[in-house]
Amino acid sequence: MTGLLPINVMHFARLLRRAGLPVGPSDLLAAQQALGVIDLGSKAQTQAALRGTLVHRHEHADIFDYAFALYWRDPAAAEHARAMAAIDGGKEAPPEKAPPGARRIQDAFRPPREQRQAPEDRGPQIDAVMTVSDRERLETMDFEAMSADEIANAKAEIRRLHLPLDEKRTRRRRPDATGPHIDLRATLRRSLRQGGEIATLSRTRRTTRPPPLVVLCDISGSMSRYAQILLHFLHAVANDRDRVSTFLFGTRLSNITRQLRARDPEVAFEMVAHAVPDWSGGTRIGEAIALFNRNWSRRVLGQGAVVLLVTDGLDRDGAAGLSEEMERLHKSCARLVWLNPLLRWDGFAPKSQGIRAMLPHVDEFRTVHNIASLRSLVDTLSRPASARDMDRWRKAL
Repeated sequence: MTGLLPINVMHFARLLRRAGLPVGPSDLLAAQQALGVIDLGSKAQTQAALRGTLVHRHEHADIFDYAFALYWRDPAAAEHARAMAAIDGGKEAPPEKAPPGARRIQDAFRPPREQRQAPEDRGPQIDAVMTVSDRERLETMDFEAMSADEIANAKAEIRRLHLPLDEKRTRRRRPDATGPHIDLRATLRRSLRQGGEIATLSRTRRTTRPPPLVVLCDISGSMSRYAQILLHFLHAVANDRDRVSTFLFGTRLSNITRQLRARDPEVAFEMVAHAVPDWSGGTRIGEAIALFNRNWSRRVLGQGAVVLLVTDGLDRDGAAGLSEEMERLHKSCARLVWLNPLLRWDGFAPKSQGIRAMLPHVDEFRTVHNIASLRSLVDTLSRPASARDMDRWRKAL
């Protein structure tokens, strides 16, 4: 494969990455190899080869087809000039049915803001990429309404969040000269060095340690956008502290704790993409929580664990057995926090069977739909739990 084709494939992969698709260097190499064994004169074979190597999730297939139709329509696509003209000026119509991520594809075609003008035409440069008003708008914007650039900025802000859980006292003790407890054994050992005389008393103090954090995140179709962005927050938390366990569930339960321990977020998310087969599918909340209670609760819910349950509560099985499994989960942990993006609506009411079955068994019920709600969650988890916020929801049942 010679000429401009390898360069165009590289630029096309970068376009998909800017649009939010998890395309890594290994995928790009696989795409180059796949194009070497097909008939490049057939557009259908070329599209199938690139889709098979660059797309890992079925919900990204429509976005890929939309990007492919815009990118590969002229030989100079590597420079993006005619694609930009078609998008901005409307000279060439895009496919009739645009996927939900069409706006991200169109934003990805545009060059960075600082490259849209020639250097001689820019005049004095002012660094105002993220002004105060931009930050305030980004803080309160719903994840579902963000463009590709706004999602990138939101992910950068989320990765800076720090989660200091309220520390708990453990049974272990550490030496402390001013500690409240006398260590008799250490005192006797020290006295042997001085001929049996007790000159000073050895003292200890109880150690404190943040409790384990367990996250159960819904990745069904209605939660996929929120789950993708929350994974950046969970990756930052998993690399900032120990004893963090993360599970994703849709129609099945997947443990991604090891995948999120990778320092590089792109490597971590690529591993997650290969480990989770049911992204953006249906939801079986009761079955997933039952599987967690049976196989994982005794392993990860000890020592006062805090559980974050991220789901909209819309159960595909009609909440069959969900109340019993939620009750068991609640009794197995010290604090159960339910994060539901549907709470962003002022008129939200617990009407679905899944929500009504889950509400009586959680300690806190909070929204998670923008950066401001994540910051509020961090502030809440850094102090002791309070049942005051749950009163109005329990009264609504």
